[in-house]
Amino acid sequence: MLQYSNIHQTSNFAVLSISYEKADAETRGKFAFFDENIKNFVTRIHHVDLGDAFVVSTCNRTEIYTTSPNYLLIAEEYCKTIGVHLTDFLQFANILTKEEALIHLFRVAAGLESQIIGDFEIIGQIKKAYSRFKKERQNSNPYLERAINAAIQISKRIKNETGISTGAASVSYAAVHYILNNQKKITEKNILLLGVGEIGQNTVENLVKHVYQPKIKIANRTQEKAEKISEKYNIPHVDYADVDQELRNTDILIVATGAKHPIINKSHFPNGKETLVIDLSIPHNVEKNVTENENVTLIDVDELSKQIQETIQQREKEIPKAEKIIKELMKEFLEWEKKRKLAPNIHHFKAVLKNMERNEMHQFYRKNKYINITDMELSDKMIQKITNRFAKFIIDNPLKAEEISKLMHEILVEQPNNEFNEKH
Repeated sequence: MLQYSNIHQTSNFAVLSISYEKADAETRGKFAFFDENIKNFVTRIHHVDLGDAFVVSTCNRTEIYTTSPNYLLIAEEYCKTIGVHLTDFLQFANILTKEEALIHLFRVAAGLESQIIGDFEIIGQIKKAYSRFKKERQNSNPYLERAINAAIQISKRIKNETGISTGAASVSYAAVHYILNNQKKITEKNILLLGVGEIGQNTVENLVKHVYQPKIKIANRTQEKAEKISEKYNIPHVDYADVDQELRNTDILIVATGAKHPIINKSHFPNGKETLVIDLSIPHNVEKNVTENENVTLIDVDELSKQIQETIQQREKEIPKAEKIIKELMKEFLEWEKKRKLAPNIHHFKAVLKNMERNEMHQFYRKNKYINITDMELSDKMIQKITNRFAKFIIDNPLKAEEISKLMHEILVEQPNNEFNEKH
């Protein structure tokens, strides 16, 4: 009898999540995962044969997705990679397994688990994170590949078929929203944006869109990237080395960098100038001591999220529609998994039928010296129809799949072989 392949399954799928729900911005910063950690982490988990895992790390969450049944060992290797204790990690982590983990991935992709409901920036971050890990691993995991594709499909459908993203409310827009509501004569304010990664670029785009001819400059550690964004939005950029000098004339500082430690502190505001500082970075890239200068106001990601509750309330009304789409595609995913799991049984059954067909066709040809094409086409259709019936039955009755497959093998293969051996 066939040996059925052991594939990655929902029963082995898990997610370990640290998010804004249990951890504040400062705590989340301790568990942030950087691109430079990827190679070391992937090497670690494959060195000890733990299977596949990838990490999504954003300002609101750090999540480890894995198809390893030993998810705690994955978490341990993760903690070693970023230099924290496993016990500290587990103190703030939510652990979900099997179908709950899959639903969580889909809800995150749909923006339902975002601090700002309907924030679709997260799906781009999931795609990017998985792509980087796949590249480092140098192959793909069929289960994770399908799960990510399903998450992307869910995100697209919810965005197109519901109003859950109505009224821009991403972290980057929330920053601009705060500026619009709390600053007078915005067009006269000197704005400096540090960091032009994904969030930084979105912030620039929102500023250009919502403020008439904003006086904005950008700076980035990688000069080439700053020049590229500068050209795209037709705004000036300054050398990163000149940031301290530029800060003397800055009214609004937006920090969207990805440093491991704060890069802005109270020493950057020596002249007592009134300055609004918005820190969009996780971990914090602005020291809280900047507010010791009485004219400096500091706003971080968590505070920004409180500014747009009216939009959130409207979006919450769309959640049932989004959940219906998730439920529908979740069902499709599980059907795919059933079929994939039972594929060897189905392929074997069809192969047996095709072998019988070849034998009969051979006998027919020996007697009649010809085979009608129409008869062959009809035979193929009958085999496919019988195979479909068999496949539907074992997919609908997975607990009977092995028993039925074995029985069919006995009837169609073993019994004819025994009869042939008895005659000869």
